[in-house]
Amino acid sequence: MDLQHWLGRATHAIQDWADTFGPYQPHPSLQVDDDRFATAFEEFTGRLKDNYPFFHPSYVGQMLKPPHPAAVVGYLTAMLINPNNHALDGGPATARMEREAIAQLAAMFGYDTHLGHLTSSGTIANLEALFVARELHPGRGVAYSADAHYTHGRMCRVLGMEGHAVSTDSRGRMDLAALEDLLRGGRVGTVVLTAGTTGLGAVDPIHEALLLTEQYGVRIHIDAAYGGFFTLLAGADGPEGLAPEPWRAIAQCDSIVVDPHKHGLQPYGCGAVLFRDPEVGRFYLHDSPYTYFTSSELHLGEISLECSRAGASAAALWLTFQLLPPTADGLGRVLAAGRRATQEWARLITTSDHLVLYQQPELDIVSYFPVVDPATLSGIDTASARILADGMTSPDPVFLSTLRADRQAFTARHPDITADADSARILRSVLMKPESEHHVEHIHDQVERLTQSRRRLAPSGN
Repeated sequence: MDLQHWLGRATHAIQDWADTFGPYQPHPSLQVDDDRFATAFEEFTGRLKDNYPFFHPSYVGQMLKPPHPAAVVGYLTAMLINPNNHALDGGPATARMEREAIAQLAAMFGYDTHLGHLTSSGTIANLEALFVARELHPGRGVAYSADAHYTHGRMCRVLGMEGHAVSTDSRGRMDLAALEDLLRGGRVGTVVLTAGTTGLGAVDPIHEALLLTEQYGVRIHIDAAYGGFFTLLAGADGPEGLAPEPWRAIAQCDSIVVDPHKHGLQPYGCGAVLFRDPEVGRFYLHDSPYTYFTSSELHLGEISLECSRAGASAAALWLTFQLLPPTADGLGRVLAAGRRATQEWARLITTSDHLVLYQQPELDIVSYFPVVDPATLSGIDTASARILADGMTSPDPVFLSTLRADRQAFTARHPDITADADSARILRSVLMKPESEHHVEHIHDQVERLTQSRRRLAPSGN
């Protein structure tokens, strides 16, 4: 796509539409001459250079990548109108786009019926899911894995609910035996299962947990903010394929959160919350006498805790889905490239003399650590921090991230490591850009060189 061409087309299309309403005189208070704007714009673009190259395949640090050009064009085109998807009166066209895009997401997860909408983030989407959980099971708490996103514990405090962190197994998944021990007490009304933890990309055993929740009469909420789109690879052939059981089981769960601004190629912020039972909309009911007046149809603001929301987000997602729908042959091909890159890097690390795989990746997050002598947690921590810093300042830079693993989690996976500290930072890389597939060997070579360089410079005994 020629982005400049389509952005130019966008401004002309909106201007042609605006001209149908007749001429008017812009107010002089809004006028800014080009020279003044040029000065501000020069400083603005200069400041934007204080960023990491999220677009480049050498950036494998956090869950960041640029939106698809279609999403950029869709967002900026709608932004010229600036619709508000809180009410049909504020964004009739983009509200319809939102409903259509939400229906596609619901179909992706296998929901036959649904109620849902976009949010400004996965955090807000999870807040809404836990709000409904509280209304359905007043006085009962929420269980989530110890490796789940911190938002669940925080939102339980916001909602005045009791939160229960459940221990994880040696793959970073919720320990179902520990969950069952907790459920026997009757204090839990909703279990949060994570389809892709943000630290390691671990997928909780959703299909197995379903049996427990039926037995103890609790609901299941799926936090798939990061990993949800990987359901498109469930049962696929080739190295990108995922075991289908946990992903297929999502269709039987009560609510789902997914972030299109992660693997859905959207700009921030674009989250989504889906409920299997549309009747939960009754918990949102309210009236706004100055807002809901042009339609008897349910307004999106009537099923959302947020009020004003950017219609441009819905427009961007809708337009992207016209070209890359949430299907195996659409967005699935994008995720497949990242999965193949991840599997290849894991293979390279497994055969490396300088790096050790922390655990086998499930989605597109690779976790690993440098070989140190002696093999101690403190030595690994120091070496990982140094490699992270050196990578960003190298002539051929590579941008990584670190993850802190506690003593118990580390030694469960690597009992040969001397646990001389409470925790250690390991290296963590997210291969969520499809370009990683063609760049992964180069990234591996870069990290190996950094590791060897650090070992040469390290003092004896460190």
